[in-house]
Amino acid sequence: MGKRRDSDPDSEYGEPAPYDPTFNGPINKRGCTDIICCILFMAVILGYMAVGILAWLYGDPRHVLYARNSTGWYCGTGPNKDKPNLFYFDILKCATSINIMATALNGLQCPTTQVCVESCPSTFWAVGLKAFSEEDKAKVFNQSLCVPSINLENTKFVGHIIVSFMGLLIAMVVSLLFLLLLRFTAPVLVWVLILGVLGVGAYGIWHCYWEYDNHKQMSASINDIGFTTNFSVYLQVQETWLAFLIIISVVEAILILTLIFLRTRILIAIALIQESSKAVSHIMSALLYPVVTFVLLLICVAYWGATALYLATSGGPIHRVVALNSTTGDCMSINGTNFSSSDYPGCPSARCIFIKYDDESLLQKNLFNLQIYNAVAFLWCVNFVIALGQCTLAGAFASYYWAFNKPDDIPMFPVSGGFIRSLRRSKIKFRRCQIITGYFICPIEAQNPVARFILCCMKCCLWCLEKFIKFLNRNAYIMIAIYGKNFCVSAKNAFSLLMRNVVRVVVLDKVTDLLLFFGKLLVVGGVGKDDFRALTRATVVFGSYLIALGFFSVYSMCVDTLFLCFLEDLERNDGSLQKPYFMSKNLMKILSKSNKAPKRDKR
Repeated sequence: MGKRRDSDPDSEYGEPAPYDPTFNGPINKRGCTDIICCILFMAVILGYMAVGILAWLYGDPRHVLYARNSTGWYCGTGPNKDKPNLFYFDILKCATSINIMATALNGLQCPTTQVCVESCPSTFWAVGLKAFSEEDKAKVFNQSLCVPSINLENTKFVGHIIVSFMGLLIAMVVSLLFLLLLRFTAPVLVWVLILGVLGVGAYGIWHCYWEYDNHKQMSASINDIGFTTNFSVYLQVQETWLAFLIIISVVEAILILTLIFLRTRILIAIALIQESSKAVSHIMSALLYPVVTFVLLLICVAYWGATALYLATSGGPIHRVVALNSTTGDCMSINGTNFSSSDYPGCPSARCIFIKYDDESLLQKNLFNLQIYNAVAFLWCVNFVIALGQCTLAGAFASYYWAFNKPDDIPMFPVSGGFIRSLRRSKIKFRRCQIITGYFICPIEAQNPVARFILCCMKCCLWCLEKFIKFLNRNAYIMIAIYGKNFCVSAKNAFSLLMRNVVRVVVLDKVTDLLLFFGKLLVVGGVGKDDFRALTRATVVFGSYLIALGFFSVYSMCVDTLFLCFLEDLERNDGSLQKPYFMSKNLMKILSKSNKAPKRDKR
């Protein structure tokens, strides 16, 4: 009685979901699945916390925030609070060092006396090679040794900030209005964009024919130029434009035939887009969830950055006695020892200076491994947050679709309910393969052309694999949000459901991508075209893109969720009084016009 599928339900992609009179949306009674992954993830989190504690205990971020003088004290804090600048007595020593042993020391800083000063000197002074009296030590170098200060024009800065908030607020309003109005404007926008693409193709055909006819009249042939590396020359021969004409004509014909034979599925895609806009209008809180995801990601990034910083700055300072001038007195005997400079009375230039941070302790020997663990745990946490957001939104929008009487049967707090259901289980997500391949492949990319070609093919294959895994994960999370089954089963069910309706999947995906691309272009271009200053405009454009991306990601998740629910609805039910559809009247109307489904009962 009226179910249409793009393939035989008894095919290799599994059986359709059976009718279940008790099913009315996301299942609340669910247990914790993917237990092994859950235990492993919790173990990684506990280890991540332990790494953070170790980094906090032994690290000191002041190493990168403040300069150190020759005694290892910080400038601008502690005893040197009023002395933020670091002064080098002999800046030339930083470029060349007479003492080869001191230069060979690992991590050696500039081998000259360094002191914290309150302000930079304004006059030039030179210190003689043997002048190391207390009076001479007070003489200083010129002002060019100091780091220049930065003076901000506060008024202009505040003005730019105000303009940038204003711009981002406009982007937010435009994004919201675009999504909410799609329920009314989606058919017009989709057909205008489709006809626009066909119009561009038609213009390309005309232009190629015009160029071909002109060059044909001038008898410009490829036989006259032969082979050349100047590819612009090929645009001046008739064969090139004839090839372009044939290619564009074939593509245009394919698009027209596709439009003719898939017009019903395009109408269904438009109806799903309209229904998604209606769902967003009923669940407005879903538009705020990207803020939650952003905050959680910000926490992950902050924890990763702080842990990496503290690990990198762990280890106490190591000092060595070096001779600032090894040509005088007994300075030749100094070889970078740990003794005090007072142990060398025969060398007036002996100084105990800061060399490096300790890298010989157990923590320091495993520092690289800890940083790798920090990065891996960070990537896992980031993907967990993203997966949590996708499951939450999918659960919220699924509860909308499976509400028999909309909006009366929609749960009170659908987003909160989806979030709680998602937290009650564990999720896994494959990480991008490019990170691994980029780390191992980049060092050998400068080899012969054959190796570069093979690596390019590998990257292309891995990119395709990543896109497939990302697509599979997204739909698996939707099935997880609805049924609460483990990841592998949900991924299998989602893949089978999509493959049984592969044509609908392609049509909806491309129509949605085209529409959302136009929406992003409208938001970013509309807000960024105003006559702002260059820096402010860049800030507004980037911020507008992020805002549009956040809003449209929610909408895209809504479309994908409603689409899977729609396919499940077609397979579970047949539109009769005994097995009524849960889909909207608009979708029912389209299916009825195609004589593939009966009319829905009045409610």
